Amino acid sequence: MFLQSLKLHNFKNYTAEEANFCEHINCFVGLNGSGKTNILDAIYYLSLTKSAFNSIDSQNIRHGQPYFLVEGNMDIDGKSKHIHCSLKKQEKKVFKVNGSEYEKLSQHIGKFPVVMIAPNDDELIRESNEIRRKFFDSIVSQYDAEYLNRLIQYNHHLKQRNALLKQFKETRRFDATLLSNYDQHLISIGTWIAQKRKSLIEDYLPYFEKYYRIISEEKEMVTIRYKSKALEPDFESIFKNSLEKDRIMLRTHVGVHRDEYQLIINDQPLKKFGSQGQQKSTLIALKFAQFEFVKKHLSITPILLLDDIFDKLDDLRIEKLLQIIASDNFKQIFITDARAERTESLLTDQFEPKKIFLVTEGSITPKS
Repeated sequence: MFLQSLKLHNFKNYTAEEANFCEHINCFVGLNGSGKTNILDAIYYLSLTKSAFNSIDSQNIRHGQPYFLVEGNMDIDGKSKHIHCSLKKQEKKVFKVNGSEYEKLSQHIGKFPVVMIAPNDDELIRESNEIRRKFFDSIVSQYDAEYLNRLIQYNHHLKQRNALLKQFKETRRFDATLLSNYDQHLISIGTWIAQKRKSLIEDYLPYFEKYYRIISEEKEMVTIRYKSKALEPDFESIFKNSLEKDRIMLRTHVGVHRDEYQLIINDQPLKKFGSQGQQKSTLIALKFAQFEFVKKHLSITPILLLDDIFDKLDDLRIEKLLQIIASDNFKQIFITDARAERTESLLTDQFEPKKIFLVTEGSITPKS
């Protein structure tokens, strides 16, 4: 699978621009703020129906314009697929493949997989478990449509239950029967999700540990510990016993929306005891494990997006990164860099074919 071409209309800082790509390495070089990352985000949109950086779609419309349009031609085993994504202000987002619109955007997930490594990914290490839950949920959702559908159902019931708790407080009326309907959904769906997440981590760990060994030269041991109350034998009792706390705090305190993914290095929490270098190595290992895991389950090689990655790594980790992407395991890769001379010096003859594009404000120009 590879992206042959991309068209942008009123997307972020682009008025109307298009580019044609090669099957392997495509680099975007230019000053910071010129729009390099926006190109990667447009490719991300074509795969996952949303931005990697801004959850509010309307804010990705170019300032002062009524709509945005992102289109791409994707080659899969010699067959061309035209992907259309557009949004008009005050209207719903439109997503089509070869002219056919989806009933639900979730139906598109997993058809054209991508994996992105970006500067803000360090949130996976530093921030709360919510960020890590979203990361691992996005992995499963790309190859398991049932998981994505059940996760959507769970979040819907959770939102409704929390709204009901607030309603009880406001009206001073409590309806145990009405609440129990949401309880049963959250318990049954949550138990199913927790089992899926447990299986995911068991299957994902060997890939993660392998890539960390490559990047760190086997200096430390890393692992991931998944914790969920939904895996406890008495989960239903634990859930129902939290009712009083839920009524006081006006939100649901027990369930898979509180699951933990703990990153561990040498039996210690990485967040507290890992050095900056160890945390960067862990982040890269997480992403490359995601790449290989999705590739295995979909039997499609994802597109790899590397945003400003060279600027965030020391020379040793850049060397290890290049060794990894030079392997036959990867196909089409998009890279952004503010320093053109660095990109050209790092991407030697082993990275052919390649194309380099100069990005200035609102334009994408192939370099000769």
